[in-house]
Amino acid sequence: MDNELKIDIDIEKEKDKVKEYLPIGTVVRLKNGKKDIMITSYCIMPTGDVYDKDGKVEINGVKVFDYGATFYPEGYVASNRILAFDHEQIEEIRFMGYETQEQKDMTKKLAEKVEKTIIKTKEYMEEQLKQKEMLNRLTSQEGQE
Repeated sequence: MDNELKIDIDIEKEKDKVKEYLPIGTVVRLKNGKKDIMITSYCIMPTGDVYDKDGKVEINGVKVFDYGATFYPEGYVASNRILAFDHEQIEEIRFMGYETQEQKDMTKKLAEKVEKTIIKTKEYMEEQLKQKEMLNRLTSQEGQE
């Protein structure tokens, strides 16, 4: 069925990923990247068009990226030039940002909230799948009568 709702969330993988938030100010090079970028924020949810190296990307639903960044050394130049990426896209850490206990505590809390959100999202999707399957059964039963 083409419009079948699928649940593809690996909770353990997501939990491991969010334990690794790098500090603000960290400079990284992404896989296949040609330029360094500097992490400026966490949990970026694009509200406009999203592009990758090949052009515009269609995102179905809501996508939250692990990090927001700007080109380094240019920094923030325009609101439509914010980069969004996930931890697994990082090829190399070029410079580690400023780490303090406050930063470590904040990213730990962030990771805990993200973990809870991932679990709730998966539970919600599972419930939606059950409801859709029940609706499909009812619809197919009505069509047989």
